[in-house]
Amino acid sequence: MERNFQNEILDSLAEGLFTVDKDFKINFFNSAAEEISGYKRKDVIGKICKHVFNTNLCEADCPIAKVLLNGNNIYDLESKYNCFDSKSFPVKINATVLKNSQNEPIGGVVSFRDLSNLIDIDKYLSTKNYYGIVGHSKPMTEIFELIEEISDSNASVLIHGETGTGKELIANAIQETSQRKKQKFVKVNCSVLPHNLLASELFGHVKGAFTDAVSDRIGRFELADKGTIFLDEITEMPLNMQTQILRVIQEGAFERVGESVTRKVDVRIIAATNLKIKEALTTGKFREDLFFRLNVIPIEVPPLRERKDDITFLIKHFIQKFNIIYKKNILDIDVDALDMLVEYNWPGNIREFENAIEYAFIRTKRENSICKCCLPPSIRHSVKAKCNEGMAVIRKIDNKELLTLLEKNKWNKSAVAKILGVDRSTIWRYLKNAEQNKN
Repeated sequence: MERNFQNEILDSLAEGLFTVDKDFKINFFNSAAEEISGYKRKDVIGKICKHVFNTNLCEADCPIAKVLLNGNNIYDLESKYNCFDSKSFPVKINATVLKNSQNEPIGGVVSFRDLSNLIDIDKYLSTKNYYGIVGHSKPMTEIFELIEEISDSNASVLIHGETGTGKELIANAIQETSQRKKQKFVKVNCSVLPHNLLASELFGHVKGAFTDAVSDRIGRFELADKGTIFLDEITEMPLNMQTQILRVIQEGAFERVGESVTRKVDVRIIAATNLKIKEALTTGKFREDLFFRLNVIPIEVPPLRERKDDITFLIKHFIQKFNIIYKKNILDIDVDALDMLVEYNWPGNIREFENAIEYAFIRTKRENSICKCCLPPSIRHSVKAKCNEGMAVIRKIDNKELLTLLEKNKWNKSAVAKILGVDRSTIWRYLKNAEQNKN
């Protein structure tokens, strides 16, 4: 009776969910899993999960195998399920160990969400930008031109820029325009993988290579053979691993962990880092010889504060996106709110900007535009303090002196703002206030 009640709860979930035993055979399949996949429960019970879903992770990166191996849960892992009648759809997967009443592992639990709707949103928005990247400023158009110029090349690329600037989107665009665009594109974040497991993840291992290595496993480089691998946060990679990457670049060769057989691969490497590369080289955190091998084509992604010409386009982009997600009809943003977004320094770059627009979108109850009162408090308070500082600087000179500066610089507010060490908008705001007080 209790078990039936538990099954009823699992069947009420909106996410697909199934469980497997230690042999990877499916022993439970909820109603949402049936609806999303197209399979009936009776047709999959007892079958090995990889024969049912046939994902791009099954051979080299099985999430159930990983949680059984190291006991660590997996959250929001992106993959693609290939199911009923050749149906293929993107998913996000969570996986955890299934234990019995004695707390012994007896299998795994996998839940998954269909991302097709979100992919449709991305496709809709990407038609109005460059492979999903919003950028009309000079620094961004120069990057787009470079990506087009290197489309016939297989040379290594090193992308560097601050956190949140969109380095992975740049990597995606390079792949989409390259000669290898129809081959596999494998991504590895070097900062999230434990150093003792990184070699196995990248190069694979053989049975018995270390504790819990119960079978042979191919690594990401083998999986990406003839294609491209994206090594994000590569400066987080330990030095001994950097030597192995250097060998792959120079010789196209490597060995699996625990094996002496040399294997060959043909892989293009795109790497990225959010560290200032010169500092990493000076401190010995990153090998100089590997840097020169990767830095054949360097791409520096500018922070948002250096490409503020893109802010209005980014606002339009994210308003379109969140209108679809939240089913609203917000059309624009108020002038005062736009002024605040332009003046803010954006330490978190595009990622922080998107979060700010989503926050404002959720708080906006009107159906026409976003006002400044709906922006995150951190932005409103920061910009207000910055404006007050600028106004304090301006008030130290009298109106006549400011007028002289403006006339001398042919009323170029940007030039005067630079001389005074304030923003152009501060000059404009001071003049506006002075005019109102005069009247």
